[in-house]
Amino acid sequence: MKESLWQRLFQGVKRLQYRSDWAQLAGADWPERIMQVAVTDRFHVKQGRSTGRWILQSPNRRLSVYLKRHYRLPWWRGVLAALWPSGGWSPAVQEWRRLEWAKNQGMPVPTTVAAGEYIGPWGRLQSFLAVEELAGMVPLHEAIPAARTCLEPEIFGQWKRGLGAELARLTRALHSRCYFHKDLYLCHFYIPADFTHTVPESQGHMHMIDLHRLAHHRWSRLFWRIKDLAQLAYSSEIEGVSAGDRLRFWRAYLGPGYRGRAARLLGWLVRLKWRRYRRHNKKKQNLAMEMISR
Repeated sequence: MKESLWQRLFQGVKRLQYRSDWAQLAGADWPERIMQVAVTDRFHVKQGRSTGRWILQSPNRRLSVYLKRHYRLPWWRGVLAALWPSGGWSPAVQEWRRLEWAKNQGMPVPTTVAAGEYIGPWGRLQSFLAVEELAGMVPLHEAIPAARTCLEPEIFGQWKRGLGAELARLTRALHSRCYFHKDLYLCHFYIPADFTHTVPESQGHMHMIDLHRLAHHRWSRLFWRIKDLAQLAYSSEIEGVSAGDRLRFWRAYLGPGYRGRAARLLGWLVRLKWRRYRRHNKKKQNLAMEMISR
């Protein structure tokens, strides 16, 4: 049943979308509980939002999801959600749509399970998103140092070449469509933990997460392309990644048809932005150390 503007403004409504098996696992009263339900490890709270693992069980099924909740959103978002409820004004519904877009493009992303908005009353807006946990997988910034200790140097080099090629393929797939992640760090790419001590026989095992900032930018694509690539370069400053690895990624990302002056200019701009990230984070670290020492 479609709710009225009066209900959204003065009574409050729930707008929910979920997988067919969700209600059976989460319980009949899950819409009333989900914003307060206790989650387990990897729980983080920041600026009116939280993330954590929620494990649901039934007699025949177990489901582990990562639950993102947004408790306090700006009042103007709440007003817009009341006036135009289909606009997707909450971060949860926006990320749901972005994950569905990526999935339809054939990109490996987490499976969405449930999302919802609590609109009103009086301009209030809350939201949640549940995605299936990438069970048995680890982020690249942890996987690379781990593989370095497990694999022989020659095998490790082969392992990194396959990894870099897949990373370049996914990044290029986004950028060729004028879509940009805006948080393109190694920690947002996951591979099976088993692959930290063996060379995969095929590609396609890498997943990309946290698409809450993903957006399409046709006219400003150069700016966002530089930002994505600089973030990736900055996050690659970890044990096990060499300058040669970055060069191989760069060549794979550009592809055989993109060479010459334009490629050199793009590379120079990415390095410039990369250095800015480095300086900015060094200042933050120095400030944190000063505060601790006081």
